Amino acid sequence: MKLLRVGTAGAERPALLDGDGTLRDLSGVVADIDGALLADAAALGRVRAAADAGELPALDADGLRIGPPVGRIGKVVCIGLNYHDHARETGAEPPAEPVVFLKAADTVVGPDDTVLVPRGSVKTDWEVELAVVIGRTARYLETDEDALAHIAGYAVAHDVSEREFQIERGGTWDKGKNCETFNPLGPWLVTADEVPDPQNLSLKLWVNGRLRQDGTTAEQIFPVAEVVRYVSRFMTLYPGDVINTGTPAGVAMGQPEPKPYLRSGDVVELEIEGLGRQRQELKEA
Repeated sequence: MKLLRVGTAGAERPALLDGDGTLRDLSGVVADIDGALLADAAALGRVRAAADAGELPALDADGLRIGPPVGRIGKVVCIGLNYHDHARETGAEPPAEPVVFLKAADTVVGPDDTVLVPRGSVKTDWEVELAVVIGRTARYLETDEDALAHIAGYAVAHDVSEREFQIERGGTWDKGKNCETFNPLGPWLVTADEVPDPQNLSLKLWVNGRLRQDGTTAEQIFPVAEVVRYVSRFMTLYPGDVINTGTPAGVAMGQPEPKPYLRSGDVVELEIEGLGRQRQELKEA
């Protein structure tokens, strides 16, 4: 299933994109698409049954805002330097263990919402990433198979980053990762049964129409299952939590001088095979 949330920010309602590309209203079946729904197999079964029976009313998608596909996210866990080609372009050694950091849940916005360039920013960068959405509470997972069984689905994430704040201003990466609007998510949450191999997905990103990232999840240093299993050793993962699993080569930081960092007025478009497409215009905060 392709699940999404539509409407004004803070007042989104649940919806489903059917096999014909028609947007369907889920608000008569479930209250929202969130951790509570993703953990409830019976409720998800009702959604599938209503969709299969053709019982869901169509929505007029014209002019309708798409919000983040998951509501009330508890935390966003991110994995840094998780692609061999990205590590090479930044001159970094591939890490021996996953590099883990957090983004605040309030960085998450809709896939086509405006992204704000922070005040004083000179190095705002792009990163297309495969996002994993957790469907079952996960603690100390032992096997890759168990890790995959705890995944509700997958989505496109844009891990926007301010490199000067992240690297040159001291402390941890938090200052460069948690600026307002720095995690567009969606358009859809594609349930795990429709993504048979998360290690065989293409990822692309364009800036002002120019292709900048063109990678594949096959390049991941730590595959999705290993990432979920690893993170569960250090923190409890709850239904609705999101894991951004890293970005392939092609970020601005890895380009020759002068590096093409993002500016107000730039347009970024990104997509992952089977998971949909995002488009954001940047403006000054």
